[in-house]
Amino acid sequence: MSNFDPVRIGIVSISDRASAGVYQDQGLPALKAWLSGAVRNPIEWHERLIPDEQDGISVALTELADIQSCDLVLTTGGTGPAPRDVTPEATLAVAHKVMPGFGEQMRQISLSFVPTAILSRQVAVVRGRTLIINLPGQPKAIAETLQGLPTQQPPVHGIFAAVPYCVDLIGGAYIECDDAVCKVFRPKSAIRPQR
Repeated sequence: MSNFDPVRIGIVSISDRASAGVYQDQGLPALKAWLSGAVRNPIEWHERLIPDEQDGISVALTELADIQSCDLVLTTGGTGPAPRDVTPEATLAVAHKVMPGFGEQMRQISLSFVPTAILSRQVAVVRGRTLIINLPGQPKAIAETLQGLPTQQPPVHGIFAAVPYCVDLIGGAYIECDDAVCKVFRPKSAIRPQR
């Protein structure tokens, strides 16, 4: 029996070719691998592999938030400037609140590796009690943006350090992480005593 609250996490890989079976999707396994290593709570997964269609993405995000009651939804793919890249538009279409700091930090992390990071259009939003975040499409970039660059001088915080407290604030599950993977920040007043 776990001492940690269960958490519902939606993971969505957005790719025309992977969803059509042209090649194997790498987004969902990358998201699942990182989250499984970082999050200590029991996770109830809700997975989607869908094409780059704005309406379909919005429907999937709405379903994960409103029907599946996910605490957190992470998407991968479809955030560049190409005509078929419509994930940010689909995400903003279902938003109740926009959380621009997540996208700003993801681009900052990616700029440590490639100058084209400024072409990325990832957004994060709140819909009801669900935090929805667009992540990059490459597995390596997914891990870097979530975890940050802790060995760089000065260290660069990954976005996941702020995710659990954000989920707290919107009424979601109390997410606990392995400090060795990702040290989460919460104000002292928001930290639950160890059980």
